Amino acid sequence: MFVTTADPILEPPIITVNTVLSLLAVDYPADKLACYVSDDGCSPITFYSLVEASKFAQLWDEYEKLCQKMEEAHKLVPSDLSADYEAFKDIKSKNHPSIIKVIWENKKGFADGIPHLIYISREKRPNIVHHYKAGAMNVLTRISGLMTNAPYTLNVDCDMYANNPKTVLHAMCLMLGLNQNENNCAFVQFPQMFYDELKDDPFGNKMVAAFEILGRGMGGIQGPAYAGTGCFHTRQVIYGLSPSNTDINEKLSNEVLEQQFGYSKEFIRSVTETLCGLKEKKTFCQGSVLSSIEAAYKVSGCRYEHNTGWGNKVGWFYGSATEDVLTGMRIQARGWKSALCVPDQPAFLGCSASGGPEFMIQRKRWATGVSEILFSKHSPIFVALTSKLQFRQSLAYTWILMWALRCIPELCYAIMSAYCLIANTSFLPRINEAAAMVPIALFLIQNLETLISCLRAGLSIRAWWNNMRMSKINAASSQLFGVLGVILKLLRLSETIFEVTQKDQFTSNDGGDSTKADAGVFTFSGSPIFVPPTTLLLLQLRALVIAFLGLQPPAHGDHGAGLLEIMCSMWAVLCFWPFLKGLFGKAKQGIPFLTICKAAGLALIFLNLSKRASMV
Repeated sequence: MFVTTADPILEPPIITVNTVLSLLAVDYPADKLACYVSDDGCSPITFYSLVEASKFAQLWDEYEKLCQKMEEAHKLVPSDLSADYEAFKDIKSKNHPSIIKVIWENKKGFADGIPHLIYISREKRPNIVHHYKAGAMNVLTRISGLMTNAPYTLNVDCDMYANNPKTVLHAMCLMLGLNQNENNCAFVQFPQMFYDELKDDPFGNKMVAAFEILGRGMGGIQGPAYAGTGCFHTRQVIYGLSPSNTDINEKLSNEVLEQQFGYSKEFIRSVTETLCGLKEKKTFCQGSVLSSIEAAYKVSGCRYEHNTGWGNKVGWFYGSATEDVLTGMRIQARGWKSALCVPDQPAFLGCSASGGPEFMIQRKRWATGVSEILFSKHSPIFVALTSKLQFRQSLAYTWILMWALRCIPELCYAIMSAYCLIANTSFLPRINEAAAMVPIALFLIQNLETLISCLRAGLSIRAWWNNMRMSKINAASSQLFGVLGVILKLLRLSETIFEVTQKDQFTSNDGGDSTKADAGVFTFSGSPIFVPPTTLLLLQLRALVIAFLGLQPPAHGDHGAGLLEIMCSMWAVLCFWPFLKGLFGKAKQGIPFLTICKAAGLALIFLNLSKRASMV
């Protein structure tokens, strides 16, 4: 069981501990489980919190004292852990050697005991690319292959705790196959759900339409896409095995293995046992995991993957901020299928991004990742031609990867309506013309389709509206910045950045109507990501004022702005209503003055250009 965390401030240790404790408590034999925690922040506080969590797991009592210890952990280093803390002295989070600590070992292999708990902080150096979460997952795969070498792995984000104790059993039923003919399941994906959902989903976190396509929609083809968390994988598949590799024994020469998996003899031996399915291989958890520490340090080094197949042919794939989508697609391109498991009791519950900066950063990361895949050699358009990715599956992936590109037509329509009102021209038919029924019908059909989807998913009409307006806000901010970032990367002007979002510990006692993020109030920061939406809002307001006050220049013939252009601008203002409130808000609920100034300057430039164009 893999748990990944990257920043002790943005991802408080108490959240990671809650996730780890929930995994240690699943209803499955403890001698067949091991929990590995990857700490890319190299935080002694995270390590200390896990040590205290292991003590708590042996008693399952006094949870409040555990929380109190973690809150006070930043003030002092416990004396009984001083020796263990030596490895954390005088190191930086992005420049340090590997640290591997066996926090708890189930030495006697009790089925009703506590699974192994291992802390890992891989080596990082300033001048070596570490590939963010995908790199951390590959290190976890190698270390676990040496220590326990379980045939199946589960990965969850640090804020996704196990809510259903039977989750592992549910997954194993699908992984092992209900009959002998069902042996081509590479991974089992559980849907992402949240324990801190706000009433009416004010920030559009559920993304109903997208998850329907990712899960149930693709489930009828080659299976759902890999969503990055709450997913069980087969180790053989992660090592690059294809369904047709029946003669794998003939291909496993030492030279080939070293080219693919690195120079560690111990790890190559483990890979061989896994790929060949040797009957004489060591059983899971046999012997001490401490005996593999030296070899584990070797495979966790930042230079170990150099000139190997990691991230390209085996393991989690590199080249995208959404390594989950890319890895899942490449697995299915080898001919594997996946399965969606939706138990009545949700398997995992996570922490949703709060409104404002965190929400925008998360969506920007997604937009960047999917765009990177779309414009790379891994694009499903090309992959389907040279692999076993089915045509319909490639179309589904293409739909997913084009998600961020919607910012282009969205921005064009928003800008066009404002330009027409300012320059007194039109791009839509007159309301009294028969042709006007075409854009009106398209508008109504699109909104009715999304409304029906939300109602079928059990959401309210208010939730539908929140999802609609957030899709417009995302297009003008997160998606726009994500696409621009990828364009700059393709032009070799800059590299994309993986940004970690803030995770807030939150519980609700009123059935979901909570107070997180000030009861769903949109918050702002000085981030440039808020400039484009603010600019569009000011532009629309200015255009409506010009139209209502009759300050437009004379129209050329009968092509002046009409009612449909006014309705488009009013629709845009409604969609950007949180930004309209932000113009008059205070503190975090108000748009920073500098952001307003930047947006006003851009709006004035567009206004002047529009007036000049109308005079031509």
